[in-house]
Amino acid sequence: MRAVVFTLGCKVNDVESGSLIRGLEQLGYEVSRELEKADLYILNTCAVTGEAERKSRQTVGKLQKLNPQAKIIVCGCASEKSPQDFLDKNVYAVFGAKCKGKILELAKEQFTAPYGRTYIEDCGRVYEDLPTPECLKTRNFVKIQDGCDRFCSYCVIPYLRGRNRSRDADDAAREILESTAFETVITGIDVSAYKDGKGRDLADLLFLVKHAKTRIRLGSIEVSLITERFIDAIKQMDSFAPQFHLSLQSGSNSVLKSMNRHYTREEYLEKCQMLYKAFPNASITTDIIVGFPTETEEDFIQSLAIVTEAGFSQIHAFPYSPREGTNAYKKYKELPASVKKQRMERILAKGLEQKQNYLKKYLGQTLTIVPENVIDGYTEGYSENYLRLYVRGDIGKRPTQVRVEEVFGDGLLCVLNG
Repeated sequence: MRAVVFTLGCKVNDVESGSLIRGLEQLGYEVSRELEKADLYILNTCAVTGEAERKSRQTVGKLQKLNPQAKIIVCGCASEKSPQDFLDKNVYAVFGAKCKGKILELAKEQFTAPYGRTYIEDCGRVYEDLPTPECLKTRNFVKIQDGCDRFCSYCVIPYLRGRNRSRDADDAAREILESTAFETVITGIDVSAYKDGKGRDLADLLFLVKHAKTRIRLGSIEVSLITERFIDAIKQMDSFAPQFHLSLQSGSNSVLKSMNRHYTREEYLEKCQMLYKAFPNASITTDIIVGFPTETEEDFIQSLAIVTEAGFSQIHAFPYSPREGTNAYKKYKELPASVKKQRMERILAKGLEQKQNYLKKYLGQTLTIVPENVIDGYTEGYSENYLRLYVRGDIGKRPTQVRVEEVFGDGLLCVLNG
């Protein structure tokens, strides 16, 4: 039997899809992540924006065209939010964003359950353990946490993923220590809120894996995580990638308050300085939402300014997307699309300018590339601080020290060191 597990959305979805792949393989399935003909399709959907939901619905039609007789199972945030949208498309079963492991139980029973059922469940504060996903040679992802208690006014994810729940630290540490990948990324919906049943937080987990042979990188983190204790934990690690995706969303204090983000721009910049003090070559990346309903031109100028003030190496900017059910959706009127479009163009231009300035700081320096692909005659990969590196020729898939020669495309062109 052939199966396809196709993923839309975040890295957490990707990790969970990896667990489903491992589980299906253990049941005897031949599994692919690509859109191709199969007997079973599992579609892991996203609902972070309206566009993501639309793509999720469209993908069902693509699967049906690949094999009209195949069973299709839909799971993930879009199906949690609107299960009927997918049942109407004549799929076999609809799961939500939680309890995805029950898909494997259905597979063990050889899909004997009636057609067209929903399995939307509330798992409370219990963390669901799934099979260990397949370990990729270059970069591996280990999920340690699920759900979110922050309830930012623009975000629908806490209503779909549920409340914060964390994996046992010993179990998470075991998977990290057993990783054979060159680099392992610790991920979750809100890893900054990680705290297992014994009260151990992310710093405690990092102390447990400080001698890991794999290079450790963190997924997206929040301002609240940056404390002296946390910094002490990462500085003790044998191999840590000093790249921090520190969520911002806006450079304006008034907009941050409207977003229900519990920090100020001043506090955010203070945390950036703590990271730069501990890791002078740290790379700080971030997300910025443009065109939030309360954002004035003066507020937006504050977001433009903080791009330089924080010294970001890269920004990910998104126009505000109204999400039904959130406080912002209920409370505020959306800004005109033309305003959001114009501000997006300005923030992207500012981000590109700042990225170029950041890259130039590394001319002549030595970095370590973890190669991923060879494309058009160049080995491509990332440095410890997540700079995109290019080296002419095929240097093999192993961590390699290189010297930076010039800014090149979206990254840096390098030569082998020595």
